Amino acid sequence: MWCHGRRSALFAVAVAAILAAAAAAGEVVHDGRRTYIVHCSHAAMPSEFAAHADWYASSLQSVSGGAAAVIYTYDTLLHGYSARLTRAEARALEAQPGVLLVNPETRYELHTTRTPEFLGLDRAEALFPESNTASDVVVGVLDTGVWPERASYDDAGLGPVPAGWKGKCEGGSDFNSSACNRKLIGARFFLAGYEASKGPVDTSKESRSPRDNDGHGTHTSSTAAGSAVHGADLLGYASGTAKGMAPRARVATYKVCWVGGCFSSDILKGMEVAVADGVDVLSLSLGGGTSDYYRDSIAVGAYSAMEKGIFVSCSAGNAGPGAASLTNGAPWITTVGAGTLDRDFPAYVTLGNGNKYDGVSLYSGKQLPTTPVPFIYAGNASNSSMGALCMTGTLIPAKVAGKIVLCDRGTNARVQKGFVVRDAGGAGMVLANTAANGEELVADAHILPGAGVGEKAGNAMRTYASSDPKPTANIVFAGTKVGVQPSPVVAAFSSRGPNTVTPGILKPDLIAPGVNILAAWSGSVGPSGIADDHRRTSFNIISGTSMSCPHVSGLAAFLRSAHQDWSPAAIRSALMTTAYAAYPNGDGLLDVATELAATPLDMGAGHVDPSKAVDPGLVYDLTAADYLDFLCAIEYEPAQIAALTKHSSDRCSASRTYSVAALNYPSFSATFPAAGGTEKHTRTLTNVGKPGTYKVTAAAAAGSTAIKVSVEPSTLSFSKVGEKKSYTVSFSAGGKPSGTNGFGRLVWSSDHHVVASPILATWT
Repeated sequence: MWCHGRRSALFAVAVAAILAAAAAAGEVVHDGRRTYIVHCSHAAMPSEFAAHADWYASSLQSVSGGAAAVIYTYDTLLHGYSARLTRAEARALEAQPGVLLVNPETRYELHTTRTPEFLGLDRAEALFPESNTASDVVVGVLDTGVWPERASYDDAGLGPVPAGWKGKCEGGSDFNSSACNRKLIGARFFLAGYEASKGPVDTSKESRSPRDNDGHGTHTSSTAAGSAVHGADLLGYASGTAKGMAPRARVATYKVCWVGGCFSSDILKGMEVAVADGVDVLSLSLGGGTSDYYRDSIAVGAYSAMEKGIFVSCSAGNAGPGAASLTNGAPWITTVGAGTLDRDFPAYVTLGNGNKYDGVSLYSGKQLPTTPVPFIYAGNASNSSMGALCMTGTLIPAKVAGKIVLCDRGTNARVQKGFVVRDAGGAGMVLANTAANGEELVADAHILPGAGVGEKAGNAMRTYASSDPKPTANIVFAGTKVGVQPSPVVAAFSSRGPNTVTPGILKPDLIAPGVNILAAWSGSVGPSGIADDHRRTSFNIISGTSMSCPHVSGLAAFLRSAHQDWSPAAIRSALMTTAYAAYPNGDGLLDVATELAATPLDMGAGHVDPSKAVDPGLVYDLTAADYLDFLCAIEYEPAQIAALTKHSSDRCSASRTYSVAALNYPSFSATFPAAGGTEKHTRTLTNVGKPGTYKVTAAAAAGSTAIKVSVEPSTLSFSKVGEKKSYTVSFSAGGKPSGTNGFGRLVWSSDHHVVASPILATWT
């Protein structure tokens, strides 16, 4: 009677596994029901139905007896609907003709100034042609909403809203539909999926509207495309002009994240509406676990967005430095990791024994006395096994009153520990890293005099506090420091490759600034994000790949305005092949987690360089047909491909040979058995710059001598824009233990351009 396609024998197993994962992640599965997303073949609607919505409702009625209702219908990025179903109903529905897949809903989490100058955008702007096209580009941000009153959304100097724009400004609680302007041209919210799973939104905690009560959405959207704001700062720190990467681009926000998370049914609907509205770039600083692309709602939505020429940028995640920790690894998504700026916020901790340690802080308030202050380790001031972490209620006031308390980092929020110390009568706090965070320092707007220090300093301070009969300490706050070197370095929290879904696609693609980023903030919450923090600021400094993602989204808008004919793949290629992987002295970019040179698994192609990306010389372009060939290469079933792409389920031909190594990606990932072997990759370069002859160099990094790289041909000549030339790369590897990685770099150089690609080799 309904939707037609090939059944997966593993459906029941997959549903059980995803349900177990959902339960572990805190998903609500009440009355035996949870939300599923039903993918259907659009062409399979029976003739007796006048509209697809009628077909979907009837299909749902047939398995649930009227107990379930459609939450959303989808008709742009996918075909189908979402509904609350029991496991048995989902099985029955998946068996109906015309149903391609029935996917359990996934809950995604948010991946949570100086930047334009650090990236050279003050110089890059001069490279762009004088035109008004920059203001016609629209960046769509799916996040926690927007605080429209912030100066970052000032529309001074902007012309009328682009003629093709179809979006709108939705009113709701604490948000008037007139809040938008010529800068913030759209604001919508999506919560039907959230409320179906979690119950009604608690309006005492968040607005049932596009209003951003969290701050994350305002921060990300203003980072991507905020207008220039002079005199911006956080509590006196990072003073200067704050502006987004594409300050003349328009912003449209889609609130899909709430206190309880971001649900895939809402995310898909938000993406679908954003595409229909007419966005040019989609920015999503959120993610979940890893799963096959056809089960990953962001990957599903991003595929159709890519087909429509929309660039999709996503955060890699904050689960680093562990291997294989990244999310959003689909090859049609640009996956962004995080690096540091050359700006820091130093604070110095001096102990009574005269030893001085470097730390960081954004504290602004009454200073500690200049005389030494009694010092105590939290683990020695508590009767709780969790006392060293300064968890709520674990400190003994009589032991910490008037003292600087040393707290271990971990478990509860960093700034929340300061509230615990303050409430117990403490005078200040030193937040010490453990082995889990090493020497990475992230500045926080502490509520009392407080500073964060690395693991080594923390160990020394713990020893001192426990061994000296009368330990003392003091903290001095040194404000804002710029010109910090080396910079950038890869942030320890930034999620790493390899790509567990498709090891043949190297991820992340690149890194961008994601540590201590200043951008606009919500008026509903203090800079710490803690409910008891009653401070209010127009800007905030926070860190995460959530911050690096909108940098790339804004840069993509910047490139789109300069090159309106470039595809999303061409834009990504320009950003990747011009990224830098070494400092000016030739040393490789550092990874703060290891204090060694970062690898492509940490940073992909390297750190973005906008001034070069605007004129990359050559690009590796891709079309939807290329991605379809890729899906055939990874042997997806016809129904899985159809659900993901909306294309015919018989797309893959038995007479053709498909290979992941043939996908025209700007990076290389080769896999070998432990005994070694050879793998060939093919690539095609398109000239987008001056005529010229390019010569190739390809080499393995130090310590990766087991890899041999040969390229044929070794020279490519281009005489006009749009000309394409292909080449083949052969990777030969000797034997190595399974799990070994090797790295390298392939570079095409002309008189005017350098086009570089990272190389990963893995022995399995």
